[in-house]
Amino acid sequence: MHAAAAALLALALGAVAVRGVAEPRVALAFTALIALGECVRITLPGDREQAPIGAAGALAYALLGPLRGVPTAHGTLQVVAVTGAGLLLAWLPGLALPHRPDRPHRRPPWADPARRDSAARRLLAVGFAAAVFQPLYNGALVDRFSPQGPAYGAFLTAVAALAALCDATLAALLRRSEGGLRFPAALEDELRSLFGIGSAIVATGMLVSLAAGEVGLWALPLFCTPLLLAQVSFRRAAAVRATTGQTIASLARATEVAGYTPHGHARRVADTACALGRELGLGTRELALLEYAALMHDVGQLSLVEPVPDGATAVLPCAEQQRIARLGSEVISRTGVPRQVAEQVARLADPYAGQAGGEGPVPLAARIIRVANAHDDLLTAARGRGVGEAVGRLEALEVIRLGRGRVYDARVVDALARVGGQARD
Repeated sequence: MHAAAAALLALALGAVAVRGVAEPRVALAFTALIALGECVRITLPGDREQAPIGAAGALAYALLGPLRGVPTAHGTLQVVAVTGAGLLLAWLPGLALPHRPDRPHRRPPWADPARRDSAARRLLAVGFAAAVFQPLYNGALVDRFSPQGPAYGAFLTAVAALAALCDATLAALLRRSEGGLRFPAALEDELRSLFGIGSAIVATGMLVSLAAGEVGLWALPLFCTPLLLAQVSFRRAAAVRATTGQTIASLARATEVAGYTPHGHARRVADTACALGRELGLGTRELALLEYAALMHDVGQLSLVEPVPDGATAVLPCAEQQRIARLGSEVISRTGVPRQVAEQVARLADPYAGQAGGEGPVPLAARIIRVANAHDDLLTAARGRGVGEAVGRLEALEVIRLGRGRVYDARVVDALARVGGQARD
């Protein structure tokens, strides 16, 4: 994907260098908007970065028809060239930023894989939008639509929707290749994000392209301002998520500090659970909730008078395990984390058939955490006996397999066998 984007940009820059720049003032204005937009980025759930104003500006240029009633003729390759120039211009401040491996947040944009991925997606998606719209516009095939009429707006909407779908597909492919997330789950996450900041980007891009036909280049700062204000709201939401993460981390550490669970147990269970979740095709939101529940799955142990040896609650009677899970769920429900997390923890010790108390099937996340927790408990016990790491993992897997289909979900056990029970030590 990076090679395709680089080849497309090289072709576009070469074509513009040979033919010259059509409407230089307009091209310069959109280049500046894209560059400035790239410098004002936000972090979305899943630690994904986005530059809404830059993306909206590039889409608006790809869909730009008449400007103050005068037809434009910049074409597809100039759209790609202007978008690429804006991206490169936004990276210029990084020339003065030395690469510091110990400080990844200070590395130049081109040294950040996420920024490179974002740039490649932007070029390809905008190139796709321009390739659909510009030939039809410059070939006078859309002249039958009045720029003020509903048909022209519907045509822009269709092209913008196709461009958004293209960008979502490219993002899902990148996440599949780099993060191991299954493509259907990654695509579902990306499509879901279109109803958030993605819809605002598409709407702003369309609005700027339409408004420019009436008010000219003043449409760029005027109609991008609401999107800038929306970014402030997203930043506040990110701060709330950070606070929630700190609360979860504190609760996860509480059982370790109090001596109820071994050091690092919650983190190891969460890592194994997330690996299992990815293997089973969970999306980003489901994985985040799974991680939260896995980190706090032992909070209920704080209600015990005496700690369970090595924190292994699996040795307790089923009724006691359920009591601990319910108590932990009550604590979690008062911390402000999503409701699903408390529900998942409450069902951790329920029988696999999930009919206890008439509450229905046990949630998949609870079944995953139960396997991950048992795996770490067994592996910790093996280490205590002086068993090697590789042998201990095999022993733990064999013990869990004995309960496959009865105590543990067969699909989760099979997933554990495939991923090898890898967790952070």
